[in-house]
Amino acid sequence: MTDIKNKDEFLKALNNTGIQVMMFTAFWCPDCMYIKPFLPEIEEEFSNLQFYSLNRDHCMDIALEYEVMGIPSFICFKDGKEISRFVSTLRKTKEEIETFLTQTIESEDKRC
Repeated sequence: MTDIKNKDEFLKALNNTGIQVMMFTAFWCPDCMYIKPFLPEIEEEFSNLQFYSLNRDHCMDIALEYEVMGIPSFICFKDGKEISRFVSTLRKTKEEIETFLTQTIESEDKRC
């Protein structure tokens, strides 16, 4: 997972081909720490996606622009446009994240 530290890095990532998965997180967030151990497995399973991590507190301008208030939040982009998001007030499980990513890929495959 690549860390994004500012708006320029974010915009550069959005210009990449394929699907970008932006994970908004924070160091103080217990639910973010809960998912951290299994994120490498998810990245390996979905190696066709590009994963990025944004510390919401350090990238508040991006978080506000995309109305990210709850964390962790996942927003997927393709061709610079948002195609899906996974935000909930409940703790996210590995299975829920995998389902979200699978549905995002399937939805994009149908559009093509």
